[in-house]
Amino acid sequence: MGLVLRPSPLLRSDARLAAETAFAAQKIVEPPYRPLIAVAQSVMDPRSIVLGFARRSDALTLALMSRDLIEAGLGWEYRSDRLARLIADPETVALVARDGADVIGFAVMTFGDERAHLTLLAVSPTYQRRGIARRLIAWLMDSATVAGMSSIHVELRAGNTAARRLYRSAGFVETLRLPGYYRGQENALRMIRMLRAPGAAVASWRPPMIDKR
Repeated sequence: MGLVLRPSPLLRSDARLAAETAFAAQKIVEPPYRPLIAVAQSVMDPRSIVLGFARRSDALTLALMSRDLIEAGLGWEYRSDRLARLIADPETVALVARDGADVIGFAVMTFGDERAHLTLLAVSPTYQRRGIARRLIAWLMDSATVAGMSSIHVELRAGNTAARRLYRSAGFVETLRLPGYYRGQENALRMIRMLRAPGAAVASWRPPMIDKR
């Protein structure tokens, strides 16, 4: 389109528009999250997993996944109302991976002037080790790049070696150890993925690709 993003109002407004749905807000009793276990791993087809923007109606599912897969043992901060606000926030991209109608993974990233912050990332245990988290990260990295971000930042539990390997494989590097970062109970590592030198020229904008399978 020949437009230069600084720092991507077009991308973020597109994300918000795509995330808005016709579902009316409703009070929902929050049941325990139950990982999807009905599908045998041997018959899963990675091509059936489609990435797209989260909908308001996904907020409860994402909140329960955050509670059980990300925040376990640390309290529960990302409840459904907070996730609903993030989904609707024009400064945030909430991305989900679906297998048919089921949300089996998600990621949430907020955009600043030059830095993006990967806030949440989780994949249902049944679907782990199938490249879904890498696909979510790759899409968000592409989005951050076309949005003009210079870097992406993420914090993770210091003892989460699987997450550390995942982010390293995506080009993130460890920059800081944060003692007691999680409610004074656990240490964290901060990792960063540089996309361009801060203050460098931003490339022309092209819309990010969404899976069309």
